[in-house]
Amino acid sequence: MDLTMPFQFPFMQNAFLICLVISVPTALLSCFLVMKGWALMGDAVSHAVLPGIVIAYVTGIPILIGAFVAGMLCSTLTGFFASNSRLKQDTVMGVVFSGMFAAGIVLYVALDTYAHLDHILFGNMLGVDKGEIITASIVSLVVTTGLILFWKDYLLLAFDEIQARVSGLNIKLLHYSLLTFLSLTIVATLNAVGLILAIGLLIAPGAIAFLTVREFSNMLWVATLVNLLTMFAGVYLSFHIDSAPAPSIVLLQSVIFVCALIRRIHKTKAASQRMVHAG
Repeated sequence: MDLTMPFQFPFMQNAFLICLVISVPTALLSCFLVMKGWALMGDAVSHAVLPGIVIAYVTGIPILIGAFVAGMLCSTLTGFFASNSRLKQDTVMGVVFSGMFAAGIVLYVALDTYAHLDHILFGNMLGVDKGEIITASIVSLVVTTGLILFWKDYLLLAFDEIQARVSGLNIKLLHYSLLTFLSLTIVATLNAVGLILAIGLLIAPGAIAFLTVREFSNMLWVATLVNLLTMFAGVYLSFHIDSAPAPSIVLLQSVIFVCALIRRIHKTKAASQRMVHAG
């Protein structure tokens, strides 16, 4: 078996390139989502962009614009309803994103979009072209730059919103800029991994890093490294085992997460036993 064969095909080269492009912003953003407890928010936005995609197909506007507007609409509606009702944010979020996702399915069936639903939901990493790679690169650069420049502000917002407000930070600006980065990142990963699997890239790397290291700065590096390696490995293995790249990537990350969790549980139990013996 020729181990270098996957690198000899242009479509595989594009797949590896898109992995390199989207691995950094998804990894960095996953750390903030995990620390802030926004896992469901990432899931909500990734599903809620479907009606925007369908409407974009029908009206002829760029799909990325439709997806971004739908994602921001989901985030804004969630914040508005949660602020003006007694319901908790996760409850409102579940209703909003499921409703928008259902609306997207209804529109897709009712309207002739000429779009493959499988590609929208699960991505088409082997079919990305240079234009999509360039677009994803621009989005990746914007999101990565914003997160790196203001990572301490976002970290304080995630840990203690009251302290962040007392420190003079603009809470609303940070909140909605993070939502904007989330929507942009989902848009950037849309063609590669689709709506369903995007949430895996936005949660698993941060969760693995959280279980592995203690300092947040190290968490960012570990999440990025894990994301990059698993994405390359997933695409490479998918070629040899004849599977879809995106599910292979998410499956690898899930396995690593389980291993990290078992390791963390083992270390916690060992520490507890040492404390008991010492006492």
